Order: sequence, then structure tokens, then C-alpha cells
Amino acid sequence: MPYFDAASAAPLHPVARQALLAALDEGWADPARLYREGRRARLLLDAAREAAADAVGCRPDELVFTSSGTTAVHAGIAGALSGRRRVGRHLALSAVEHSSVLHTAAAHEAAGGSFTEVPVGRSGAVDPAAYAGALRPDTALACLQSANHEVGTEQPVAEVAALCADAGVPLLVDAAQSLGWGPVAGGWSLLTGSAHKWGGPAGVGLLAVRKGVRFAPQGPAGERESGRAPGFENLPAIVAAAASLRAVRDEAAAEAVRLRALVDRIRSVVAERVGDVEVVGDPERRLPHLVTFSCLYVDGETLLHELDRHGFSVSSGSSCTSSTLEPSHVLKAMGVLSEGNVRVSLPLGTAEADVDRFLEVLPGVVAEVRERLGAPASVAPSPAPAASLVVDALGRRCPIPVIELARVIGEVPVGATVTVLADDEAARLDIPAWCEMREQEYVGEEPADRGSAYVVRRLS
Repeated sequence: MPYFDAASAAPLHPVARQALLAALDEGWADPARLYREGRRARLLLDAAREAAADAVGCRPDELVFTSSGTTAVHAGIAGALSGRRRVGRHLALSAVEHSSVLHTAAAHEAAGGSFTEVPVGRSGAVDPAAYAGALRPDTALACLQSANHEVGTEQPVAEVAALCADAGVPLLVDAAQSLGWGPVAGGWSLLTGSAHKWGGPAGVGLLAVRKGVRFAPQGPAGERESGRAPGFENLPAIVAAAASLRAVRDEAAAEAVRLRALVDRIRSVVAERVGDVEVVGDPERRLPHLVTFSCLYVDGETLLHELDRHGFSVSSGSSCTSSTLEPSHVLKAMGVLSEGNVRVSLPLGTAEADVDRFLEVLPGVVAEVRERLGAPASVAPSPAPAASLVVDALGRRCPIPVIELARVIGEVPVGATVTVLADDEAARLDIPAWCEMREQEYVGEEPADRGSAYVVRRLS
């Protein structure tokens, strides 16, 4: 069964498995003890730290291991903010950061701090000048991911790092998605990573803090990992994480070329064969293994279930696949279509034949789901002039409001409007996206007794 969700968790690399099993026998003792078993464990830990630091591009004494990538983010942000509390309590971050960064920012604000989200363009990347504009005299820390976890767009880290350095603000880079492909360029101050993203075992993260960065670990003091990661080290998992990071780096150059070609094929073939689809993310500055596209008139949850039934494991940022019934904050920040969203992220070693079969199966699956939902095949010609129409889609979820809009847009003359009443959060994103895809005019959103009224003017 082809597994196409490496951005969530990559399959355990064979080197990680071998290192993990070996370390279970050799690295079970306390590395802080001076007897033989402890010294052996300490040697394994030191070797893992050196290997990970070499891959990151920092000194071994600048890097600590944590219990997860999320823990590394939380500890990194909290420690940097506390270390620079005399400067101020303002945090700058992009609008498409991982939820671990956004949750930390929200907790910081609840505790009396403040933060600014820097917007992104439709490609998902920040404008370095806009990011620089968010830096203030009281900015204690800036955060920017190296590459986006949902759409694969690479961020201009080097440019933003230089601007942060000019402003005297340290930059924390969440490199969870990109670290397996290579070191992060630029003068970052703090960096985080997560082992299960590059084929290591789950439950291992890393946090690098450059010498000279003011940092005050939060929470009760601990004796291990320089006081920045409390608790007994999971040494076998750490050894496996470091070994697999080195292994995937050895394979990265060749696999990047091969997987990028497969992803390029997915991007082009999906646009040709599916129809009414938006391929999102930067087409050039992106991770080599990841592609995201959104299909009009499709229920994302049903689409994922149907693809799973055909043997493909993929992910989605559609609101209909989440418990909150809200679209992905990444797609929302980009202003792109969210309904029927599919994220394909290929693990190392993905066979070309599996991609070919996916591209054969996908168009039929999308067509079947659209037919099941009664989606229109195209915008019908206007049969009779009508000044305007109101579509009541209250209480109906993605993608029904957009389907109802598409059904009736041809019933009003050019220049007239259709007003869609909807209380589904996804409509706020998907109706403007539909207008752009179908070359109609999105007039705007108006208040309503329930939900909102989205006004669309027919242009053709």
C-alpha cells in the first residue's frame, strides 16, 4: 500500500532500526554515571550529539535532545523570550508556522505578551521586507519555518535572518520538514527539528541554541541536556535519530532529484486530468517531495477515504477532515482553495509505478465524489435574466456552499449577483477562491442574521 504522508511521519529508516536495536543492548544505562555501563552510554550519547550537530551546522555543546519536535519548539521559544525579557515581550512569526509555534504564541499572549503574524502571499512565502516591518524595538524573538509542512514552500530564511540580525533580534527556525534534506542556510540563532520527520523514531526532537543567544530555560531546573530538556534521555531513540539523519543526508541529493521529478509530474498531470483543481505552493522554491492541490466541489474527508480504499495514504488540510470544521490555517493565510485538499508527501524510495497508479486512480475518485455530491460539470449558460439570487446554504458544510453557488451562477445575467448565505468557516476562503478560478468577481462579505452573506458578481 503506497504511503504518501511522509510530511506527517516518515517510515522508519533501516539505519534507524539497526541503530535502535543495537543501542537497546548497549545504551540502556545512565550516561551520567561513572561506571563502565554509564561510560559506554555516555560515549553513545556524545557520538549522537556530534553527528546531529554536524548535520544541523552547529557545535555539539549548542545542541540538546528533547522528547519531541513540539517540545523543542516550546522550550526554544519560551527560553529565548525569557532570556530577552528586558528587551520586551513581543514575538514575530509568520502566519503559516506549525501549530506548535502558534500555540506557544497564544500562550505567550495570554500571559501578557504580544505577537505579530506576518502575512504570506499565495505561494505561502513571506516577503522579507514585510517580515522586517513586523520587528519592533521590544521584539524579543522572531520565528520562521524553513519550509512549510502543508504546501512545501521554502521560506527566505537567509534573507530574514540577515534582517533580524540587523535589528538585533534572534531568529528561531523550525526546520522539522527540511532538516533531512540539508542544513538550513543563513544566520539563524535557534533551530528545532523532529526525528520522525526524517525517518528516525518518534519521541526525539532537537533544539540548537547558538552561543551568545540569551536563553533562560523555563520550568524546574534539570541536570541533563544543559538543563534545557528535563528527564532521562531516551538514549536508544536518540542514537537511532542521529544515525538516520546522517543516513538520509547521504541519500538526499540523489533522492531530491528523483522525487522532485515525480512531484513535478503529479503537479502537471493533476492539473490536466482532474479539472477545477488548484495546485498550491511555490512551484520552484519548495521541498522536493511534497505537493498539495485542492479540488472544487469535493468533500475532503470522503476523498481521503476513497483514496485509502484504493490503497493510498495521503493527508489533507480541508475543513471537512478536521474536528474543528475550519480550514487549515496555512491555506487560509495563503488565500487559496481549501475544499478537497490533498497533500502528497513522498517518502524516500517511493516507486515511480506507485505514483503512476495514483495518477490513474485520482481522476476517477474525484469524479465519483463530485457526482455523489451533485456537483455541476460546468457553469451553465443563463436561461433567463434574473436581477439577483440568494442561495441559502446555512447549516451545510464544505463543499456544498460552493456547489450551490456554481449551480445558480448561470441563472443571473452578466453583471448581476448571487449572494450565498453560509455559516461554514470554509466558505470565507473557498468562495473567493472559486471566483478566481472561474473568473467571476468576488464582491465581498456582508453581515447576516446567521453566518455571513458572500456576494459574487457574474462576469461571464
